[in-house]
Amino acid sequence: MPIYSMTGFARVQVRVHDQLSYTLSVKSVNHRFLDVQLRLPNGLDALEMELRKALKDNLVRGHVDLSLSLDRGSQQKSGYNRELVSGYLAAFEAARAEHKLKGEPDLNAALRLPGALQGENRCDDDQAILEESVREQIGPLLNELKIMRAREGESLETILHGTLDKLAEATDSVTLLRPEIEQRYQERLAQRLLAATGPEFNRQRLLEEVAVLVERSDIAEELTRMTTHIGHFRELLAAGGEVGKKLDFLLQEMNREANTLLSKTGGVGGKGTRITELGLAMKAEIEKTREQIQNVE
Repeated sequence: MPIYSMTGFARVQVRVHDQLSYTLSVKSVNHRFLDVQLRLPNGLDALEMELRKALKDNLVRGHVDLSLSLDRGSQQKSGYNRELVSGYLAAFEAARAEHKLKGEPDLNAALRLPGALQGENRCDDDQAILEESVREQIGPLLNELKIMRAREGESLETILHGTLDKLAEATDSVTLLRPEIEQRYQERLAQRLLAATGPEFNRQRLLEEVAVLVERSDIAEELTRMTTHIGHFRELLAAGGEVGKKLDFLLQEMNREANTLLSKTGGVGGKGTRITELGLAMKAEIEKTREQIQNVE
């Protein structure tokens, strides 16, 4: 299963009949959760609920914008509903005579009455046909979006594997330098022991110094955990699916190991400086990876 980017776009244009066509489009970008925004013409409340459900059933994370825009052609015939307009005028005349009022009927108001203009009697049929057409199109449209998100995810996976290679290389390099770091700590320990056993020998101070230096000198655990995290990261990429949050958590753990490694080897001198450089390089790669992970579903 591939990993999915949260970036994608898909669009379909459909002609319902000679006088009605529409464009249905969906766009997604990264977001911590699934955030759905719909832009639909008025009067499509029931369809809106169905579209929201379709988006939630197909997508896990991302800010998603779905829009439906209509294009209504000019009516083939011009005219008006004579019966409706005549009834409006007759009612106007009756009301004016009954109440002894002055004034003339407003033709614009009459023609704005529902169904006054010829062709509006198709409105209900048009809406039913439109809704059914959109229902048929939303599945293929979301499949197209997911294909694009998978394609973007494939590119992300290539980038992420490159970063993991660099992290693994840095970890291996630190592992090779570890014996010298231990030697440097032993030398420092010996110097402090000599200082502690001088004229003002303090046994408690000696024990405290030894405990601190022994703990600080061991970076084997950090290196082991870093290697384990890199392997787990690769496994998640291979498994694919909805792994964005898991990868982000792993990167937090990897960053913690890099920080601990730097704190334990700081100020050692010698090749310890090289370890510092490698640790900083690890942190830089981890940070770049976290930026990429923000777009993984």
